[in-house]
Amino acid sequence: MLLRLHTADTAAALVFLLRWLLICGLIGVLAGSASALFLVSLDWVTRWREQHPWVLLLLPVAGLGIGLVYHYWGGRAGRGNNLILDEIHQPSARLPLRLVPLVLGSTLLTHLAGGSAGREGTAVQMGSALADQLTRLFRLRPHDRRLLLIAGMSAGFASVFGTPLAGAVFGLEVFLLGSVRYEAVLPAFLAAVAADFVTRSWGVGHTVYPQLVALPLTPLGLGCTLLAGALFGLTARSFATLTRWISRQFTRLPYAPLRPVAGGIVLLLIVWALGTTRYLGLGIPVIVEAFQRPLPPYDFAWKLLLTALTLGCGFKGGEVTPLFFMGAALGSALALVLPLPVALLAAMGFVAVFAGAANTPLACTLVGLELFGADAGVYLGLACVVAYLFSGQRGIYSAQVIGEVKHRWPARQQGSAEE
Repeated sequence: MLLRLHTADTAAALVFLLRWLLICGLIGVLAGSASALFLVSLDWVTRWREQHPWVLLLLPVAGLGIGLVYHYWGGRAGRGNNLILDEIHQPSARLPLRLVPLVLGSTLLTHLAGGSAGREGTAVQMGSALADQLTRLFRLRPHDRRLLLIAGMSAGFASVFGTPLAGAVFGLEVFLLGSVRYEAVLPAFLAAVAADFVTRSWGVGHTVYPQLVALPLTPLGLGCTLLAGALFGLTARSFATLTRWISRQFTRLPYAPLRPVAGGIVLLLIVWALGTTRYLGLGIPVIVEAFQRPLPPYDFAWKLLLTALTLGCGFKGGEVTPLFFMGAALGSALALVLPLPVALLAAMGFVAVFAGAANTPLACTLVGLELFGADAGVYLGLACVVAYLFSGQRGIYSAQVIGEVKHRWPARQQGSAEE
């Protein structure tokens, strides 16, 4: 009898593995190819914008185009990442396939015109929407469709950043604050690895960051990490709060397509007043610079403001790369007062601000290990955990549900992060 049970368990595990190997292989091809196309296109529009700075004058026009498209044809797709999280928690209807061209085109237009936005949201939405089209093909039940959507999110994140381990854990960690759904571990890892492999197979590379050297663990170093982690968490909290506040202000305009138009005008005025385009687009050059020398303390603040304004008024794109910018710039500036290497502080901020904003400390620790090496893993992980603790219950994803509170005082119960 016992042998029969062991055999049945082994057979069930084998069937589960083979089934999801096939499904996640397809997800990897779809999401990885979509991310490859997106990254190549994003690189092209970024270079074109930098060569033709006059295109910034078209920010209001780009905002109008994005606003009109989403107002009249977006439908449910307008909720972006929050729609995916809602479908994981309460499956109702397949993600519309039009979400893919909508978010791809609008994100590219945002970057072409000079908006301060990222790329994670676009890749995650494309990966999830493409994955969800397999629901009917494989006749998946609602339970399995949840796993499919988690796998799609993991595939999109992994392929756009080149971090398969972090991508897998991001899909598992992001939808339920404080909890991980272990039944989705295999689909998430298979999809993330497959999507990353496909993107690289298309010849698409990723930004190479410096590998951190080993640093002895000392009471002073750990104390500085705790302090920096708290500042990173408060920065993440400030960004999420400001973005929500700006979004509420723009909703006062009754005609939705005019919101990004007004936001584009404000962005233009700020850029004109600053006299620099340093804080527009992804900001990769500034992120790389942050690892080389201490940056001025205001760099992270301007990026925070312009990104909150860009996304809050209705332009499209992700938050993650701008959060990388904010964290790296703040960490780099902290090297002026904290006795830690500038590259280490920049790397800690890079991952920790994102960890606090998305409430994903484990995924962000893995981002640090995959991008910067394992030698400084303790510092990176501790910064992420402390930032997560100090960032509050509400992050950048309003549909994120609280599965387990971060701390018991003040007492909170389970529920939506937007409560």
